[in-house]
Amino acid sequence: MEKQSQVKANKKGGVKTKVQRLKAGMLKTYYGNPTKDMKVVAITGTTGKTIVAHYVHEILKASGEQVAVLASDQPFKVGTLHKFLSDAWKAGANVVIVTVPAETLRDNVFYGLPVHVAAMTNFVTSSLKDMTADEFIDSEKTLFDMAPEIVVMNHDDANYEKFEDFRGKTQTLNYGQTGRDVKILNSKLYPKGTEATLSLRTEILSVATFVPGEPAVSYMACATAIANAMGISVEKIVDGLAEYQPE
Repeated sequence: MEKQSQVKANKKGGVKTKVQRLKAGMLKTYYGNPTKDMKVVAITGTTGKTIVAHYVHEILKASGEQVAVLASDQPFKVGTLHKFLSDAWKAGANVVIVTVPAETLRDNVFYGLPVHVAAMTNFVTSSLKDMTADEFIDSEKTLFDMAPEIVVMNHDDANYEKFEDFRGKTQTLNYGQTGRDVKILNSKLYPKGTEATLSLRTEILSVATFVPGEPAVSYMACATAIANAMGISVEKIVDGLAEYQPE
């Protein structure tokens, strides 16, 4: 009886997946496939992805890019994503930044989209609400299996080994106190902001943000790794991080 129930559940899940993927493909066609003219930066993780998205948004703006951002910790539907992409394309954006909750990945909302950068902030199991740790990992893999050009990972994360095999087609970077590409050297915490010194391979960056708290140091390092991989100068990275004003 239990096996029959499991088979029925698997069939139901497979049908839902097919429907979601069909819907994603139809919406992509309906809106004229706007991502053919835009780079998609997808930021995932259990915490911090919204702040990182806003950091990257400010950095790219400081560099003169036409950029749009869809940043939320809440899952969103496939129609919401494709409408956003269409609106961004019509507004002249050449880069779009999207936060990617695991629930959104599980529902195949990103199916069929080209991903230029896939970045992961962290995997904090205590932050999981609607799925198990294994379900979260499986959902995250769907993003990194989409052959992104660039992959950025948090080398300090306690679960790094679960994701370290993810690779970008052209670049794979990691960051953190133990990071290879962007290394956190030191930091200073203030009531209304945070400062840090980062090593970007051979360059040393002094960065600052109006976001208080130790996690902000890691988030700045993540945004720095993303921006550097996209060819943004050190000066613009520093300027963009300082520009973000949390609400």
